[in-house]
Amino acid sequence: MGLYLLDYGAGNVQSLANTLKKLGHDFQWIASPADFDKATSLIFPGVGAFGSAIDGLVSRGLYEPLRDYIASGKPYFGICIGMQVLFRSSLESPSSKGLGIIPSDIGVFANADKSVPHMGWNSVEFLDPDEKAHEGLDPRASYYFVHSFRAAYDWERPEVGQWAHTTTQYGQEVFLATVRKGNVFACQFHPEKSGPAGLKVLDAWLKQSEAERATSPLTPRVARHPKPKDGFMKRIIACMDVRSNDDGDLVVTKGDQYDVRERTANSANVAGAVRNLGKPVSLSARYYTEGADEICLMNITSFRHSPLLDQPMLAVVRAAAETVFVPLTIGGGIKDTVDPDGTPHSALEVAGEYFRAGADKVSIATEAVFAVERMRERPSTDGIGEGDGTSAIETIAHAYGRQAVVVSVDPRRVYVEPDYDGPYKGELVFGKPDGPETERGKAWWYQCTVRGGRENRPLSVLQLVKGVEKLGAGEILLNSIDRDGTGAGYDLNLVALVRRNVRIPVVASSGAGNAEHFVEVFRKTGVEAALAAGIFHRNEVTIDEVKAALTAVGINVRTV
Repeated sequence: MGLYLLDYGAGNVQSLANTLKKLGHDFQWIASPADFDKATSLIFPGVGAFGSAIDGLVSRGLYEPLRDYIASGKPYFGICIGMQVLFRSSLESPSSKGLGIIPSDIGVFANADKSVPHMGWNSVEFLDPDEKAHEGLDPRASYYFVHSFRAAYDWERPEVGQWAHTTTQYGQEVFLATVRKGNVFACQFHPEKSGPAGLKVLDAWLKQSEAERATSPLTPRVARHPKPKDGFMKRIIACMDVRSNDDGDLVVTKGDQYDVRERTANSANVAGAVRNLGKPVSLSARYYTEGADEICLMNITSFRHSPLLDQPMLAVVRAAAETVFVPLTIGGGIKDTVDPDGTPHSALEVAGEYFRAGADKVSIATEAVFAVERMRERPSTDGIGEGDGTSAIETIAHAYGRQAVVVSVDPRRVYVEPDYDGPYKGELVFGKPDGPETERGKAWWYQCTVRGGRENRPLSVLQLVKGVEKLGAGEILLNSIDRDGTGAGYDLNLVALVRRNVRIPVVASSGAGNAEHFVEVFRKTGVEAALAAGIFHRNEVTIDEVKAALTAVGINVRTV
């Protein structure tokens, strides 16, 4: 008897387990339908696609037992998909039947005025002013959301409005952030990934008696209309390039235009040791404490060919996930592979192993370029091409949802004459008269590369980002080989070009040298997030200094 967690077989449920251990709460896993009878409280940390969640429940014989458990009146806490399955259906998978406990349907965010998925930190607004009814939520705090589909706040329908507990606004859409009625409490955001504020929500629910968890007062129905501005916040991401040094130890390194080796004193052209800026687990913990909104771990060498055999990197992910309670992205080697003994592994299998180790998102780079090259061989009316359902992006997004797939793009400038009339004419960028002196009078397009920038491909950056968006990527991590390690600021031309041409979130990367560069990229391009590495590793600029600079000019960011 006691607290049980429900794992339907997909997504990063390990993060919730790590959170409960940190908070000091014991739990068991639902291993069979019979375990529902043993559970006196249940948490469903659903992650991924609605259809996959329903299919997972049905195939394991857990669908009806879950519905019976909730109907019994015992406490239930649903997270993300664990909230959405309470509804009748979702546009994400119209043929999949939800539990139907809440008599409404899950719709999709419009992307005309904003990027979708809704990926990042946002505030919640209470419908009941009584602080005792807040369930550990704080009106001053922000929480981490990552979803493309939402339950609209339909306060005029009593049968739906009676479930509403708090709302959140994204763009001009108001949706349910939490629902609460009787024995059910559920949230659209991820408390286990919402830092101290999210941990407080889980702890508050678990510290109630089981009788208190099973009986919650009705929340008053209140009209809620969109405000001129939502509470969405810009993200600051700390990234670590991880690789083995010459002694075989995993270290955090940083390249200058992707070269991670020190130059020797005798010759600038002779490579020295791998640049060592610290240990990945300790740096991850430091950045979490300092207020990073997300952490990225990019394995840039060691497990490219046999990722599932790379136990040290898996151990790094597991250890980092035990101390980091914000989103964790893992990149490098997420593709179809074959072990030295001939054992094949699909990209989906590789991603699944990293999700189970504690990752929330996986980043795909080289494989994404090859996937778009293949799709362009299959013409389509939109000129982008068609996927065949087999790429890493497509298979992972189908199983775990679009929001779990990040595509890391490594472009470099190709300078051409201003009157260039080639195939990339429509994507040319021209240096501005008042811009950097090195760019004045010049024209260029951005060419995609693979294998860490070592190989150019006949593909432009716009062809790539439009292609991966269509294949199912949920976010673009936009690097710049030309700006990497320079400290000269983000390539604003590149970032603005990509931001204008896709409707999924974009993360600006490469070139940050001071806090003002973050202000500049948010103000001039509208990206959702900005990433940095070396300046954080070397303590040249702190995350707090970056956020203070952003706050000073009215850019909304999360504070810890």
